[in-house]
Amino acid sequence: MSSKGLKSQKSTKRKVTESSDKVDSLKSKKPKLVSEDQNGKPKFGKPKSAGDKEQNVSLSKKELRVQAKELAQARKKKRKPHYTLEQELASLWEKMRRRDIGKEDRSKLISEAVRKMKGKIPEIAVSHVSSRVLQTCVKFCSQAEKDAMFTELQPNFLNLAINKYAIHFIQKMLDGASKQQLAACISSLRGHVASLLRHVFGSAVVEHAYHLGSAAQKQELLAELYSTELQLFKGLTSATEKSVVDIIAKLGLQKGAVNRHMTKIIQPILEKGIVDHTITHKLLIEYLTIADKTSAADVLQLLTGPLLLRMVHTRDGSRLAMLSIKHGSAKERKKIIREMKERVIKMASDQFGSMVLACIFSIVDDTKLVSKIIVRELEPSLKDLVMDKNGRRPLLQLLHPNSSRYFSHDDLASLDLSVPSLCSMDKSEISSQTKDTDGNESGEETKDEEEDTVTEHGDNEKNVKAAGGKKDPLVRRQELLVNSGLAERLIDVCVENAEEFLKSNFGKEVLYEIAIGGSDGILCPSLSEKLCELYEAISSVAAKPKPQESKKDSEHILENFHSSRTIRRLVLDCPGFASTLFKKALSGKCRSWAAGHCSKILSAFLETEDLQVREMAKTELQVLVNEGTLKMSASKKPE
Repeated sequence: MSSKGLKSQKSTKRKVTESSDKVDSLKSKKPKLVSEDQNGKPKFGKPKSAGDKEQNVSLSKKELRVQAKELAQARKKKRKPHYTLEQELASLWEKMRRRDIGKEDRSKLISEAVRKMKGKIPEIAVSHVSSRVLQTCVKFCSQAEKDAMFTELQPNFLNLAINKYAIHFIQKMLDGASKQQLAACISSLRGHVASLLRHVFGSAVVEHAYHLGSAAQKQELLAELYSTELQLFKGLTSATEKSVVDIIAKLGLQKGAVNRHMTKIIQPILEKGIVDHTITHKLLIEYLTIADKTSAADVLQLLTGPLLLRMVHTRDGSRLAMLSIKHGSAKERKKIIREMKERVIKMASDQFGSMVLACIFSIVDDTKLVSKIIVRELEPSLKDLVMDKNGRRPLLQLLHPNSSRYFSHDDLASLDLSVPSLCSMDKSEISSQTKDTDGNESGEETKDEEEDTVTEHGDNEKNVKAAGGKKDPLVRRQELLVNSGLAERLIDVCVENAEEFLKSNFGKEVLYEIAIGGSDGILCPSLSEKLCELYEAISSVAAKPKPQESKKDSEHILENFHSSRTIRRLVLDCPGFASTLFKKALSGKCRSWAAGHCSKILSAFLETEDLQVREMAKTELQVLVNEGTLKMSASKKPE
């Protein structure tokens, strides 16, 4: 037999012996049958000794529970080195956190707890119970005790910043820290901001420090995320360079290198979904100012969906949402709007979330989807929204778009914001389309068309149209406001609550815009009868007799500060309302209303540009003017 055959025989024998050994070992691992219970079922496990059986039989159920508790405590003592200390602190905490305890007694308990924790704070801060004790101690302890705790915490700041329980203690310490202590904490974060922002618990500590820091300290934390040079070397930036573009220009950094560095930081943050913090929102806004077309489009696409709704509560987060809506495709816009379902009221009541809804009303062309999800959810709460400072904004955007009277300069800048790289892409697409349509056009004509399509920043409404939707803004407003039934419902709410809205500081603005028919008279053609009902409702409230006692609750709408000025504006701008009000409430009673806030309303009848209204009131009011009972300013006297 050849050598190969011998080798094969030996190898097969080895395999057989090995497999048999494995089988024996598996058999040996099977639990051994010890005994059978009363029902004849087999019991497996180690056989108990006779002493254990007698002991278990002799003990009662209560004693067995006590024995099990003692065993559990013994195991915890082995596992936790400060278990006994934690138990003592927990008993002290139950006493010190009570509301009915005196200040002296509480300070004694806190001093005792601080004395016991001295030198062991970094070890016990990671415990669920001890972290709560530390938070209470920081809240009520003296400044000297707080400084001692801070000194002990400082060397272990970064290790505790990523612990689930210790972060609450750190945040409490930062709230009560002095300027020097806060600066020391922020300097200890240097070089670790990017890694902490990628951590679920560490990002909360960075956000808290960012929120409490000064403008220079905020810039220091942010600058580290822009470039490796800024991460390694301190003092390269100052408070004057507020944006990444300014920093690049000052230090002469390469834009591509900064873009790559920021991409490495942002990508894992978005993948993990840690997007609830203000510093992250600011980082993303700065990134979009220098990102190329592909990178900017990728970031906005990643934000589309549930992540975006977690960001709309901050200034920069709402701007990111507006940019996603403005530069997103129709499919992405639908996804964003569908995610808002059952959250529209909460967004409308938020300072920055309301601006996102206003942006949707200005840009999204799919008015059926917007009416179905957003408008239908707003309708049941229209009264509360009209009376709310933030809730009225989406309604005013539909009634009078981009008005500087109702929106601040910052709000209008947010609506006008766009991503530079994506805007340049839009311009190139527009120019290519114009060349395709007519190849014989000259270069000057194509430039003129581009300038007509992409307007300057001064005209907010047209600029929004160019960057976002293709539909005519007036048609979009008509579909959202009139065709959806929102305007009719708004008029009904104003009729029901006319007096309350007129006396309200915020409700009066919505009522005024509805009464004049909205910007461009959008409500007048189809809802003129409904508007007449509103005029009658306001006039009937104004026709009520003058109250004898002047109380704020029972103040007449012609004498109230807010309502009198709104009615004056309506008399000047809405002739239909002016004639109804004079005939129903003021005719024959002008002398009794010629003093106080109502005198401004009466003088408006003589100042209005409508000839019929002026002639109607002139007969009665001119007598009061000649007598000196009704006073008018020299610049506003009738001709």
